[in-house]
Amino acid sequence: MMKIAIYGQNYAKDSTQNALEILVEVLLKYDAKIFVESDFLSRQHEKIQDNSALKTFSKLDKSYDLLISIGGDGTILRAITYVRDLGIPIVGINTGRLGFLATIQTEEIESALAEIFNGDYKISERTLLSVTTQPKSEAIGETNFALNEIALSRKNTTSMITVETHLDDEYLTSYWADGLILSTPTGSTGYSLSCGGPVITPEANNFALTPIAPHNLSARPLIIPDKTKVTFKVDGREDQFLMSLDSRIVTLPNTTTVTVKKANFAIKMVERLQETFLDTLRKKLLWGEDRRN
Repeated sequence: MMKIAIYGQNYAKDSTQNALEILVEVLLKYDAKIFVESDFLSRQHEKIQDNSALKTFSKLDKSYDLLISIGGDGTILRAITYVRDLGIPIVGINTGRLGFLATIQTEEIESALAEIFNGDYKISERTLLSVTTQPKSEAIGETNFALNEIALSRKNTTSMITVETHLDDEYLTSYWADGLILSTPTGSTGYSLSCGGPVITPEANNFALTPIAPHNLSARPLIIPDKTKVTFKVDGREDQFLMSLDSRIVTLPNTTTVTVKKANFAIKMVERLQETFLDTLRKKLLWGEDRRN
C-alpha cells in the first residue's frame, strides 16, 4: 500500500479543487494512504475536508512513497521545502500556466497514475543550489537551497547595484546591473530565460550566470560547471540587497558575502515514459508553432 503526500497552492482555486477531487478518487481505487498538507486541505470545500480517508501532514519523512503537487511549477518549488533531502519522488499535476515541471494535466490524472502505480515511469534527478552567507543570516535558516535559481537584486532603489563575482575564488567580473541570477538547468526556463539566459537540458552538469538588465553592455550569460563555487559581494547606494531562493526572499546587508555551491542532494521528478524535455520545450515555448515546421 503506497503512502502518498499531496501538496497544493496556498489559495483556493476551482481548477485545483477539481484536480484534488479527481486525484483522491483515483488514489482510493488503489487503496493508497493519503496525507494532505494541512494548510492546503483547510482551504478546500467541505466535501473534501470531511472525507475520512484523508489525513494531514505538516512535515514529511522517508515513509512516504510519493509527493503529488497540484498547481504550477511555483507550487513544486514550495513543495521541495517539505521534501528536502528525503528523496521522495515528486509528481506534478498542472493547474497553473506554463508547467515545465508540472506536466500532467487534470484530464490525464487517471491514466498517469495507472502508469505510476504500475511502475511505468522514469525519474529525472534535478540539481539544486545550496547557499551560505558570511556572516550567517538567520533569515535563511535551514531552507538554504533552491531548485530554480538564486537571484541577487536591488532593494528600495532604482539605482543599479554592483555584484562582484568570483568563481572558485578567482575574480570573474563586477556586474553593474539590476541584479544577477545563478540558475540550475531546471531554472533555466524560468527567470533566467526572461533575462536572456540560455535553455539548459536537465541532464547537463552546468549552471548559468545571467545578469538582470546589465549596464555593462558586454555582459552576457555565462555557462559554468556545476562543481564551481560561486561567491558574490554586493555594493550599491542602499546598504541592503534582496536575495531570492526560488520564491523565498530575504534581505541582506551589503557587508554579506554570499557563497553558492551545488547542493549535496537532488530532487526526483517523476516523468511519464513518453514524456521528454525536448517535447515539453516545443509545447511550452511554442517552438512547434512555426509554420515552416
